[in-house]
Amino acid sequence: MQPRDTSDGASRELPVLGERQQQVLRAIVTRYVGGAAPVGSRSVSHVLPLPLSAASIRNTMAELAEMGLVEKPHASAGRVPTALGLRVFVDGLSPRGLEEYERRDLAADMADSDPAEVVRVASRLLSERTRQLGFVVLPCVEHLRLRYVSLVRLSTSRVLTVLVAETGETVRRVIEDESSGDQPELDRLAAALNERIAGRTLAELRATLAAEAQALRSSAEGVVARAVRLAWRALQEDRAGGVGCGHAQTRAHGDLVIATWLALLDQPEFRDAARVRELLAAIETRQALLQVVERVLAAGQSGKVTVALGEELGEPELRQLALVAAPYGGEAASGVLGVIGPCRMDYARVMALVGYLSELVTRKLSA
Repeated sequence: MQPRDTSDGASRELPVLGERQQQVLRAIVTRYVGGAAPVGSRSVSHVLPLPLSAASIRNTMAELAEMGLVEKPHASAGRVPTALGLRVFVDGLSPRGLEEYERRDLAADMADSDPAEVVRVASRLLSERTRQLGFVVLPCVEHLRLRYVSLVRLSTSRVLTVLVAETGETVRRVIEDESSGDQPELDRLAAALNERIAGRTLAELRATLAAEAQALRSSAEGVVARAVRLAWRALQEDRAGGVGCGHAQTRAHGDLVIATWLALLDQPEFRDAARVRELLAAIETRQALLQVVERVLAAGQSGKVTVALGEELGEPELRQLALVAAPYGGEAASGVLGVIGPCRMDYARVMALVGYLSELVTRKLSA
């Protein structure tokens, strides 16, 4: 047996298989993924790399059943892999890349997308190419790279500040202000701020404005000084309002991006309305799903594609599903993308696709 850490931090013992057992398990998973039905010994014999007698296959399937890796859904059926069997299968997969033509297609789709739409495009591509539910979790607001700021006069005493990130996400804050003038004056202040904002994160912008506010303290009250003072106030109130990593309000808008459900609903597992309701409940709560994603990635290897199956996800609504996810954006501004679907999925292909799209999104946002 070999230990493996799960998403909840516990250690699970995985059985060590012999060569014949590995081959038969791979064959069962392969046929099950393709056919969505129990797999018999004759079906297994068609995909084995070396010929085995029917008796040998049946004996090996019985051994796998004793280990808890396969099971019979009913008395007369063939075998289907259990969650433990799928875990052993996934852990034994060799890294695989996408075909060159698919890499070119995906790269072209991402290159043509507007930076503000890149995460929605990635979510859609994941759904369409895997026939699962593609999703993207945006980076923590504090680490989003900014594109520009807008200032809008709401009343004689109130100003709306809107910070727009490169991903299209926005951070809005209303501050009390009577001294910055009418809308044309606010537009001039925003222009002065935009020279300082582009490409910086909120954290970096705070540091820049703090230094400039100190340097400008004794200077005349010009456009730059007033712009810096106004932005500094907005960002300080923004921090007090709870927009930062780890806070419940971290992603007040657009935290979880799902472009389409249609591909997933084509899967035979989701012909059952109860299964659909369970998944919808998990997605609608969002916070629970975000916690699952963070827990799964924390249990995996840093920067790598991670797979969690069934009970490893830690949420009752997701116990019959699998999640494949990877971080994107680099260490300083990491979001997450991936797919959720039935445990019956082509893991080698899905893992390759998630890994490659992670690279493409990171590259696009860094350009």
